[in-house]
Amino acid sequence: MTTNKTGGAGPCAVLFDYGKVLSLPADAEAWAQIGKLTGLNEATLGRLYWAHRDAYDKGTLNGVTYWQTIAREGGFSLDETRLAALHAADVELWGQMNEPMVAWALSLQRRGIKTGILSNIGDAMEAGLWKRFDWIGGFTHHTWSHRHNLTKPDAAIYKHAVEGLGCPAAGVLFIDDREENVRGAIAAGLQAILYTTHEEFEKTMRERRFVDLLDT
Repeated sequence: MTTNKTGGAGPCAVLFDYGKVLSLPADAEAWAQIGKLTGLNEATLGRLYWAHRDAYDKGTLNGVTYWQTIAREGGFSLDETRLAALHAADVELWGQMNEPMVAWALSLQRRGIKTGILSNIGDAMEAGLWKRFDWIGGFTHHTWSHRHNLTKPDAAIYKHAVEGLGCPAAGVLFIDDREENVRGAIAAGLQAILYTTHEEFEKTMRERRFVDLLDT
């Protein structure tokens, strides 16, 4: 573990959620494009998109069957061309980089501090992000939910991430934008911080006396 400026033990690894932590919130233009591709109105698209997202993230549905399900319930046709366009638009939706957070993650890696990604994510989304961002490969370990048929805040998915990082749970700092995932991490023995804005995140890091991790 590292040592913080008060002389206590600090985290030996930092574990990041992807959506709304390493990425920005959903991109409005990409959402509009999905609406055009499906022909669904805002309310119907939002309902169907999220109704099946957990099954997609858990691997019960894959990238094809997820959109097939939405197409069937939404009453639109789905050929290979439209499916490919929907996959691309979905990656674009969640593919806008949160630059200060990514820059901080890369700085931790340069300093030899272990970093990981723990994300609720479907197979086609994961594949799209790997193609989009070279920096994803720099993380010590990746836990993508669809590969394990588990999603946060299930305790087993935190255990998998911690084991992959090779640190004790108490030595892992987890950062997520959802309160239930933060609570799940704490229940699993990790340290955790809720991410809202980068300014608030850095303020919390200083309050928690993790200043050494912020110093790059």
